[in-house]
Amino acid sequence: MRTGTRSKKLFQRAQRYLVGGVNSPVRSFRGVGKDYPMFISRAKGSKIYDVDGNQYVDYVCSWGASILGSAYPAVVKRVKAATARGLSYGAATAQECDLAERIQKSMPSLELLRLVSSGTEATMSAVRVARAYTRKNKIIKFDGCYHGHADTFLVRGGSGLATFSLADSAGVPNSTASETLVAKFNDLGSVSGLLSKNKDQIAAVIVEPVAGNMGVVPPESDFLSGLRRFCDESEVLLIFDEVITGFRVARGGAQELYNLKPDLTCLGKVIGGGMNMAAYGGRKDIMEFVSPLGPVYQAGTLAGNPLAVASGIATLDALTKNAYSKLENRSKELEEGLVGTANEAGINLVTQRVGSMIGIFFFNSKDGREMPKIRSYDDVKDFCSKEQYAKFFGEMLDQRIYLAPSAFETTFVSLAHSESDVSKTIRAAEKTFQQMKK
Repeated sequence: MRTGTRSKKLFQRAQRYLVGGVNSPVRSFRGVGKDYPMFISRAKGSKIYDVDGNQYVDYVCSWGASILGSAYPAVVKRVKAATARGLSYGAATAQECDLAERIQKSMPSLELLRLVSSGTEATMSAVRVARAYTRKNKIIKFDGCYHGHADTFLVRGGSGLATFSLADSAGVPNSTASETLVAKFNDLGSVSGLLSKNKDQIAAVIVEPVAGNMGVVPPESDFLSGLRRFCDESEVLLIFDEVITGFRVARGGAQELYNLKPDLTCLGKVIGGGMNMAAYGGRKDIMEFVSPLGPVYQAGTLAGNPLAVASGIATLDALTKNAYSKLENRSKELEEGLVGTANEAGINLVTQRVGSMIGIFFFNSKDGREMPKIRSYDDVKDFCSKEQYAKFFGEMLDQRIYLAPSAFETTFVSLAHSESDVSKTIRAAEKTFQQMKK
């Protein structure tokens, strides 16, 4: 068990004021079988510190946002300077242009864009624009892909995926859920079927080009290009949700990595460097539907917040070609070390990696089968053990390695992670796997 009691006491206090004691469900640590979460006091570089004074190697990285590591000096300097000029204006600034220009140069598909404050804002706004532009109401999303908590996205597929859709959260009307159809990731046949059965009704297909909310599930070689082809043939817009992958898997995101151009793109996390920043954008003729140019209303008091913009500019300026090369090498070292030590211990572990995103899966083997490649959320549910991951998480946390407190989230590597951090992590994993075998 973790040493120290301040986190436990803080959790008891937090439950008197905050729903479940937390402000986001996964922070509760319930998914990994813990009675209370870790409360954080500060972070620096690759390390995060809890209120009990423990130091951890941090592979959550604010859920992927802190690609440079925490409290990166150039980011802190720029944010401090922005703070001295005022926290929020609710008005246009030159710095918004500076950030937008950097984004567009890296992702030319965003001919026009709009800065917002969260990934959920970005995705729900992109869908609204798509519906207005196409004058159609239905969308297709993929089982296991998460696009924020707007009503449109909290839907799972019903019988046979195409028959009906049901809300996956209380409070979402069935009338709203019925407009969202759910296909299977990496299965073009499921998409083709939905397009055929709902001809001239579908406004957009929205997809995480690399699924990052069911572990890490890369697209099959023809999947994204197939989606692009289907959308073109059916006059449907293709939306890439690059809230996780944008500036993470490559400077130009997954669309650069896989050489594909979506109609609309949603960004978040890295473009704010850990602050409340997101964006959506795409083809000029589509984005001109957004107010004040067009009839689609969307606004936000903190959109383009000067502090978040400053953090984003400093972060993107640090992401050089050499930075991505370093991220790739360090991530590869970590992945290979985990797999190697697991194999030596006889643990059924498989990793899937795209750049500095790593998915860690424990195979729930009951009949001696080899663990398959994870291609979809069905595979995650059928073959992967949440219980084994919970054991792994707990043992690693005891050894001061902080991984995602959920079996099917992503492990992130930052530029701050050193060779020493990776070596320490591999040693901790080796000890953990031996414990798990007992």
